Amino acid sequence: MATAAGTIAAPTTESVVWSWITTVDHKRIGALYGVTAFIFFLIGGIEALLIRTQLAVPNGNVINAELFNQLFTMHALTMIFLAIMPLGAAFFNYMVPLMIGARDVAFPRLNALSYWIFLFGGLVLVSSFIFGGAPDTGWFAYQPISSSQFSGSGMDFYVIGLMILGISSLAAALNFAVTIINLRAPGMTMMRLPVFIWMTFIVMFLLILALPVLTVALIQMLFDRQFTTSFFLPEGGGDPILWQHLFWVFGHPEVYILILPAMGVVSEVLPTFSRKPLFGYAAIVFAGIAIGFLGWAVWSHHMFTTGLGAVQQAVFSASTMAIGIPTGIKVFNWLATMWGGSIRFTTAMYFAVAFVALFTIGGISGVMHASPPVDQQQQDTYFIVAHIHYVLVGGALFGVFSGLYYWWPKMTGRLLNETLGKWNFWLMFIGMNLAFFPMHFLGVSGMPRRIYTYDSGLGWDFWNLVATVGAFILALGVLFFIINVFKTWQKEPDAGDNPWDAPTLEWATTSPPPEHDFDVIPEVHSREPVWYMRDHNMTTPEPEPGTHIHLPPPSYYPIIIAFGVLLLGLGPLSHLALTALGVPVIIYGIWGWTLEPTE
Repeated sequence: MATAAGTIAAPTTESVVWSWITTVDHKRIGALYGVTAFIFFLIGGIEALLIRTQLAVPNGNVINAELFNQLFTMHALTMIFLAIMPLGAAFFNYMVPLMIGARDVAFPRLNALSYWIFLFGGLVLVSSFIFGGAPDTGWFAYQPISSSQFSGSGMDFYVIGLMILGISSLAAALNFAVTIINLRAPGMTMMRLPVFIWMTFIVMFLLILALPVLTVALIQMLFDRQFTTSFFLPEGGGDPILWQHLFWVFGHPEVYILILPAMGVVSEVLPTFSRKPLFGYAAIVFAGIAIGFLGWAVWSHHMFTTGLGAVQQAVFSASTMAIGIPTGIKVFNWLATMWGGSIRFTTAMYFAVAFVALFTIGGISGVMHASPPVDQQQQDTYFIVAHIHYVLVGGALFGVFSGLYYWWPKMTGRLLNETLGKWNFWLMFIGMNLAFFPMHFLGVSGMPRRIYTYDSGLGWDFWNLVATVGAFILALGVLFFIINVFKTWQKEPDAGDNPWDAPTLEWATTSPPPEHDFDVIPEVHSREPVWYMRDHNMTTPEPEPGTHIHLPPPSYYPIIIAFGVLLLGLGPLSHLALTALGVPVIIYGIWGWTLEPTE
C-alpha cells in the first residue's frame, strides 16, 4: 500500500490494543462509547451518593460546602454530557447502520474522531477535581457567579471541557444525519425506518442546531473570564440574563436530545415483546418531529422568575403546555401497542414499561411549570430536582437499560441472565422512586436546591433520609447489572441471531454481526422486514462467489487530531504554548488523513 511522504502507514499489526485505538468499525466505536460512558456513569453515581450521604440527616458533616458545590455541579455535568448522551451515542454507533441495512456509517474515520474527542473532553472535565477544584456553580453556570470574580479555575475546565465535548457531538451528528439520509438499504423509505432511527435522526438535527448556541456562549464566558470582556458582566455593560437565554436555548433541546433516544428504544422493545406491530407508527414519528420543533419554543419557562414580563410569560406558558401534546400521543400509542398483545415480560420489557410510567410522572410535574405562579413557588426547590430525575433517570436511564437488555444478545451473542436482570430492575425501580418521589414533598415544603446542610425541625429530616436510602438501593440495582454482565461474559454464546423474534433489520444478521454487517445488503419490503421475510418464507440471499466487500482500513489519524484538539483546549487552562503546539498537530493529522489510502 502506497503511503504519502511524511505520513504514517496504515496500521497492520494484530495487537489487540492498537486494533481498538485505530478502529473505524462502527460496532467497536459503539462499544468504546458504551464502556467509557458507563465508567463516567459510575463516577456520576458516586458523586450522587456523596451528596445524598451528606443530606441524610440534619447538620451533616460528611463533606464541606465547597466540595458539595463541586459535587452537585459535576454530578449533573457527568450524567448529562458524559453518561446519558454517550450511552445514547453507543446505541447510535452500534445499531444505526445495522437497522438501516448499511455496512458502516457514512464517515468511519470521523466517527472514530468523535469518540476520541469525547474521551479527551470528558477527561478534561473530570480532571478538574485534581487541578485546582471542579466547577462549582451548577451545571447551568449562571452569571455573574461563574465569573472570575466569584469562582475559581474550575469554571475554566467547565468551558473548555464542554467546548471539546461539543466538537465531538457535532461531528457525530453530521455523520449520522448523512448516514441515515444516504445509506439506507434498497426499499428502506423514510416511512419504513424503525422509530429508533427516526428519533436518532431528530436528535442529530437538534445537536447540529443547539450546540453552536452553547459554543458561542462558552466562548463569550471564556473571554469574560480570561480577557476582561463584559458580555455577561453588569459592571462592564454586559447582561447576566443574556447567558440564561443562550444557555437555555441550548439547554431545553438538550433535554430532548437525552430523552428521544430512549423513546426510540422503547418504541422497538414494546412491539417486539407485545408480539404485534407498533400502534400508530406515523403518529409516533410525527410526534417526535413535533417535539423537536417545539423544543425550541419553551426555553424561557426556566426563566419565569427573572422578570420577563406578562406577554413573554404567557407565550412560553402556552408553548410549554403545547409540548405535552406530542408526548401524550406517544404515551397513548405505546399503551395501545401493548393492549391486546401477547406480552412477554423480559427484563427489557420491564424497563420499557417502567419508562412509560416514570416518564409520564416526570412529564406531568414538568407541565406544572407551564404555569408561572406554580413555577414561582417551586423554582429552585427540590420539586425541580424530583422532576428532572423522573425524566432523566425514570425516562432516559431506564430506556438505556431497556436497550442494553434488548440488544445485548445482538452485540455479544450472549443473553443476559433474566433472574439477575429482574433483581436489577426491581432494585432500580424501587430505589429510584424512594430516592426521588420524596423530593416532591421536600420541594413543596420549601427545601431549596443546592444547600449542603439544614437544621432539624424544618420538616425535611424524614424524607431526606428516605431519599438517601433510595439512592443506595438504586446503586445496588446498578451493581446487579455489573454482576450480570461479568457472569454473562464468562459463558459461551447462546443467543442465536434473533432470540426475541424481533422485526427489524439488525436481527437479520449474525450475533454478533460480522465486521461488514451483512453478507448481502438486504432489500426491505415492510416496516417489519424480518417479520415480512418470516411470513413470506423468504431466506437471506447468499453472496455471489468472489464478491469483494470494501471496508475502510484502520487509521491513526483520528486519535492524532483528537490529541491536537486536546492541546488546543489545555492552552487556556495552563499555558497558551500548548494551544500553539496543538495547531501543527491538528494540521499534520488532517494532512495525513487527506492523503491516507482508503483501500
